[in-house]
Amino acid sequence: MFVDRVKVFVRGGKGGNGAVSFRREKNVPRGGPDGGDGGDGGEVVFVASAQKNTLIDLSYRPHLYAADGFRGQGKNRQGKSGAALYVKVPVGTIIKDENGTILADLHRGGIKAVAARGGKGGRGNTRFTTSRRRVPDFAENGEPGEKRTLILELKLLADVGLVGFPNAGKSTFLSRVSAAKPKIADFPFTTLVPQLGVVYLGDERSFVIADLPGIIEGAHKGAGLGHQFLKHIERTEVLLYIIDAAGTEGRDPYSDFYNLQKELKLYNEEMLGKPFILAANKIDLPQSEEHLKKLRDKVKDIPLFPISAVTGAGIDLLLEELYRGVQAKKALIPEEEDLGNDVIFLPPLEKRPLHIRLKGNVYFISGDEVEKAALRADFNSTEGLRRFQERINRLGVERELVKMGIQEGDTVCIGDMEFTYSH
Repeated sequence: MFVDRVKVFVRGGKGGNGAVSFRREKNVPRGGPDGGDGGDGGEVVFVASAQKNTLIDLSYRPHLYAADGFRGQGKNRQGKSGAALYVKVPVGTIIKDENGTILADLHRGGIKAVAARGGKGGRGNTRFTTSRRRVPDFAENGEPGEKRTLILELKLLADVGLVGFPNAGKSTFLSRVSAAKPKIADFPFTTLVPQLGVVYLGDERSFVIADLPGIIEGAHKGAGLGHQFLKHIERTEVLLYIIDAAGTEGRDPYSDFYNLQKELKLYNEEMLGKPFILAANKIDLPQSEEHLKKLRDKVKDIPLFPISAVTGAGIDLLLEELYRGVQAKKALIPEEEDLGNDVIFLPPLEKRPLHIRLKGNVYFISGDEVEKAALRADFNSTEGLRRFQERINRLGVERELVKMGIQEGDTVCIGDMEFTYSH
């Protein structure tokens, strides 16, 4: 099954908590602090792999969680970092946010995209020793990892894209020139998924060709298979329009060519800037002769190749011309420096500002900084609680609560935590 679009939820691992620990030594009843830091949470990383050609695995596994970091230990031992979660996706996968903004383009094998960073590990009590605080009895909890919803879309990487109306003979053509085995039958939309094939011309010359599902009028608006597959044409170097020169569906070959170009233009005007070749298929049928003559008169400045995907007539010349077109287009593209395993970090999430909502006598507080402060605080220690209060006061929480008229004993909720206000 071919799947080229999925929605996934990714979450980096939570950082491990710092440890509260004190040395135990002979003749030292209560030694100094020696609590280690917690380990960092793991990352969720997408890896472009040539071994994958569909996103179907992620359609069954839309929630991707990296491992949490381990808590710190005594004797200043740091907790182990959580394992990263590596997720293989096909080369050509584009990562978008929920608004459709492109965040990363995995256009080459080996590229990695860090989709969700892990949270930092909490600091152990050793870290809080000062000249005035000799025996801190608190530590810091680990940070939560990033979490976000992403859209993954696959755009096939092919040199030549076949464009044509249903029953123009694209699938038959692909099965003749490559080892691809698309379904072939005499009814519309035989091709329900894109088919890739490799064309070998000898002397180590080859190119990849993609048969895309038949286009119909209105495809740019999503009619038929519409946008679902038009997007795959964007990445091809050369377009091959395959026209039914025999008019077996009762359509005029030139009108077919004109309408195909119109659909591509309406979808993305840049598509008409791609090099293209016109193949008039089904010349083995007697009615093709008259249609072909009219077509030649109307497309005098366009390279036109009469072919028969059934008998193979004219196909060798067409393939040579396609290969030359692909090589000419690639020569215009500057060579990319081989950077090995490139790593892309998705842009950080936009921070949510402090927001307080009053419902009854309960004040609901949200915002990244204040929620992080609550999650990292050690409420098992008086000193840890005091540090938390200082932190949220620096963020302006109490000032805003007073402005809203909070009273002694009112309830304050920060994330999943509930507090009673006391001035």
